[in-house]
Amino acid sequence: MQVVKKINNNVVVCLDQHGEELVAFGKGLGFPKVPYELVDMSKVSMTFYKLNYQYYQLLKEIPTEIFDLSAAIVDHAQKIIPEFLNPNIIFSLADHINFEITRLTHYQGAQLPFSYDVEQLYPKETAVGYYAVKLINRRLDVELPVSEVTAIAMHFVNSQTVDLATGSEAQNDDDIIKNITKIIEQEFEIIINQTEFTYNRFVMHLRYYIKRMNEHEQISENDNSKLFNTMKKDEPQIYLGAKRIADYVDDQLETHSNNDEIFYLMIYVKRIVNKELNS
Repeated sequence: MQVVKKINNNVVVCLDQHGEELVAFGKGLGFPKVPYELVDMSKVSMTFYKLNYQYYQLLKEIPTEIFDLSAAIVDHAQKIIPEFLNPNIIFSLADHINFEITRLTHYQGAQLPFSYDVEQLYPKETAVGYYAVKLINRRLDVELPVSEVTAIAMHFVNSQTVDLATGSEAQNDDDIIKNITKIIEQEFEIIINQTEFTYNRFVMHLRYYIKRMNEHEQISENDNSKLFNTMKKDEPQIYLGAKRIADYVDDQLETHSNNDEIFYLMIYVKRIVNKELNS
């Protein structure tokens, strides 16, 4: 394998035996003068083919140890999450970890809350989040807040979206989500900022909600019944908005959403409404 370009001391661009370009990670790979022939492949710890060029700048900015951490976390995740993970998650996760470490070291800012609904909806991804936070804290000698469990879990939820739907099915999902957004805006007389984290998390919830309904695998948790009834009583408009969304989805998919699904819709709708009313 020929090394043709140095990114940093531990990351290089190479050409394999078929002339295909790849990025290789390995301690000291960037020290020799390029180009050179890499003979000892045991020095290579990771390789990436067809890497999106937007990630090349990250390779220059983010320490190799962060990429190593990200790779270890993704490797662990692949053992417990059966769905296909977008290989780019190593880079997006490394970018996130690097940002959080920088913020923790140099700045103070608002933290995202730990989200119990994410833990309920995505237990495997949340388990990866716990593993990741412990690993990062141990290797980098830092103390990430518990909110990072949710943030990292959502990275793995998002990385699975490529397999949620394809083709006309994906377009149909997008149309449903657009109409749900309009329902909320009409019901609560607000304009939703679709660039906000709160909205994007809601969209991800909707994609999985639609997927569950299509596959007839609804959430079913007996523990939520009291919470559902309490929230329905205390937040009647939120309930009506969530029920209107569920009725619309059921009409489109010829399904019947149970109270657990409506309960989680209520949680997300309330967050979005509160966010817009308080902004």
